[in-house]
Amino acid sequence: MSKPPASSAPWAAGTLAALTGINLFNYLDRQILPAVLVPLKAELGWSDSQLGGAAVAFMLGYFLTAPIFGYLGDRWPRKGLIVLGVAVWSLGTVLSGRAHGFGAMVCFRVLVGLGEASYGTISPAWIADLYPSPRRNTALSVFYLAIPVGSALGYLLGGAVAARWGWRSAFLWAGAPGFLLALALAALREPARGAPERPAGAGAAYASLGARPDYLLTVAGYVAQTFAQGGFAFWGPTFLVRVHGMALAPASRFFGLSLVATGLTATLLGGFVATAWQRRHPAGYARLLALSALASVPVAFAAFMLPDPAQARLALVAAMFLIFLPTGPINTLILETVPAALRATAMAGSIFAIHLFGDLWSPEIVGYLSDRFGDLQRAILWTLPGALAVAAIFWAWLAGRQARPTPSP
Repeated sequence: MSKPPASSAPWAAGTLAALTGINLFNYLDRQILPAVLVPLKAELGWSDSQLGGAAVAFMLGYFLTAPIFGYLGDRWPRKGLIVLGVAVWSLGTVLSGRAHGFGAMVCFRVLVGLGEASYGTISPAWIADLYPSPRRNTALSVFYLAIPVGSALGYLLGGAVAARWGWRSAFLWAGAPGFLLALALAALREPARGAPERPAGAGAAYASLGARPDYLLTVAGYVAQTFAQGGFAFWGPTFLVRVHGMALAPASRFFGLSLVATGLTATLLGGFVATAWQRRHPAGYARLLALSALASVPVAFAAFMLPDPAQARLALVAAMFLIFLPTGPINTLILETVPAALRATAMAGSIFAIHLFGDLWSPEIVGYLSDRFGDLQRAILWTLPGALAVAAIFWAWLAGRQARPTPSP
């Protein structure tokens, strides 16, 4: 098996920085829609279930095409695939601002999901080939800093632009820079792949993932966490407006700034702590996952239950911190519990699972329960803290397996 040559490559850090910057826009474009739910609903008159359905449309485009890009990403030149992905998701974002009917919005959000599936599936495997195992978790933690920063900018940009120029302009401001980013990707140098072997076909590649218990447990916990995180991210600003009486712009600003603060600190801290723990113990990554998920359960419940607005916002910040803490180790485990030749396939399998069984449905389920109960707060309490408890169970099981003296299959 060939050894990735990039650990000492002078261009590795520059490539990581470029891919991280583009990933920031990846997550920014996702969060424009939840940032403008209030004015969009006021103009178009959609129900909460329809608003949740628009989020489902993005996920359909995202997770249904991820396995295709995962298979291609382990076999084809990766640069062209991700350049195409960035251009397509940018087009879908711009067009979302032109939608006047629910069907049109669904089509445009599917397009955004399709483009992001290419980038989200292939770029982590690219980074894994840039850095050897001792440095890989730190590099991936840096890459995934784009989740909180990009998501926060989505809330901030969406809320601010919508308040001043209308919700349609927010999609234009978010999507247009992506076309320039797609051109900038052409300057990146693609590293050698981690191994020369290739599975016989797509079916064999994905079937082989099912024979890897540590991979399956990692993804199972990720599914449950993503269910909670998806509902939390989509309805968070609207929850602050409806339950605590905040105006849209301050609610989006608070949510965005909290994402930046907690996401940056938690993702970096979690990455460094997990790397140090893994050096001392074979279950270091998994233990961090389990402990963070377990701690997030009571904190998330308090965040949505406390009647005092200041206390509720403080608990929301603490819940965000705990949810972001295991971001780097989760993705490192996904890549390191499979052979190097299956990294993009493993990432695609994870994307498919966490969205099919996770946040594909959580925004719509919360919206449906909100319509049924007439109470968004009650709908959230019935769903999200319990999902985090399920994640803690799967990751504790994983930690127990990896703590055994005999290596896991």
